[in-house]
Amino acid sequence: METGTVKHGPPEAAESRFHRGTNQSGMRDHNERLVLSLVRLHGSLSKSDIARMTGLSAQTVSVIMRELERDGLLLKQAPQRGKIGQPSVPMSLNPDGAFFIGLKIGRRSSDLVLIDFLGTVRASSQLSYRYPVPRETVEFVLSGMKELRATLSAGQQKRIAGLGIAMPFELWSWADTAGAPREIMDEWRHRDMRSEIQLLCDFPVYLQNDATSACGAELVFGQTGALRDFVYFYIGAFAGGGIVLDGRLYSGPTGNAGALGSMLIPGNGNKPTQLIDIASIAVLEKRLNATGVDAPHLWTTPEEWGDLGPTADQWILDAANALAYSIASSTAVIDFEAAVIDGWMPASVRARLVDAVRNAMSGIDAEGVSVPRIQEGTVGVHARALGAASLPLSERFLIGPTLPARTA
Repeated sequence: METGTVKHGPPEAAESRFHRGTNQSGMRDHNERLVLSLVRLHGSLSKSDIARMTGLSAQTVSVIMRELERDGLLLKQAPQRGKIGQPSVPMSLNPDGAFFIGLKIGRRSSDLVLIDFLGTVRASSQLSYRYPVPRETVEFVLSGMKELRATLSAGQQKRIAGLGIAMPFELWSWADTAGAPREIMDEWRHRDMRSEIQLLCDFPVYLQNDATSACGAELVFGQTGALRDFVYFYIGAFAGGGIVLDGRLYSGPTGNAGALGSMLIPGNGNKPTQLIDIASIAVLEKRLNATGVDAPHLWTTPEEWGDLGPTADQWILDAANALAYSIASSTAVIDFEAAVIDGWMPASVRARLVDAVRNAMSGIDAEGVSVPRIQEGTVGVHARALGAASLPLSERFLIGPTLPARTA
């Protein structure tokens, strides 16, 4: 059955149709989103390819793709000639078809990224701090958005389709662990950051847990291949994660599904402790400080940490052991195909950590479960900000990759 309603309109209506999408009733219809999702997944597709994949009639697909091209979301590629019949004309996503802003509010830094329709980062801005202050964060967003938007032409600015926020839910809960004044952190308890930032924007604003957003970035922009079910760990200031089931990001009724940082693992003296108490980068920083090493570059230059010596070596081993237990426990609940590990760290450190997790898994009694494949994430340090930017992209233009993010 062919579902959805195919919209029609003159060429000059493209821009107005695009802006109509700034409210819920103006989202792309089901079939349009299906076509855009397939083209994103495969890079480029012809009308006959999409008709075959979807079961829609050739006429319906032709109307949909013509409308998407008219709206500036699809571009024609060079015709591909076969042995007989008319040449096939593949269509691909137009990088300038839509733009999205992602905001990550973290415990040690905030990041803004501007991405295009392909997910390519066009511009970015960062604010590092010892702890987040609500007023300063809003000021950073205001100035940062002005800088990001200035990199676009007037016409491109009209195609900004939304802003996503990725931040820890109950950010105030770990004030002591983060070494932040409790009165400052308590301010977050009474602030509705989504609503405050919505007042600064003329496009919709979405909100999601930061680690869940990072998982969403791996799903939408990463190279997960044919993976349909995987558990995802993001190692930032605090460790966290997310869950993908049947190719969809699962966030649960409260948005906290995959709160892997709270998972209990063996601690000192056989006393259980949480994953965040072992595998977080804040733990590495604390250990470095205890040896007299000041390491602000852990937060300001995540692509290059340099040689941190035996302290970092031991942290990798401890974090790997903790992650191995968390993977084994997660797999006992859901039969995951893979465990994906990424984080706010250089690619070389991530590779060492993943290798260490594989080694640690061999020492865990996992009888009765099928140990998942353990692999590196492919998005990297900007996963949370990119995941935030993917919220309006997924909500308005795609089908299947995520569950709805909070908009109120």
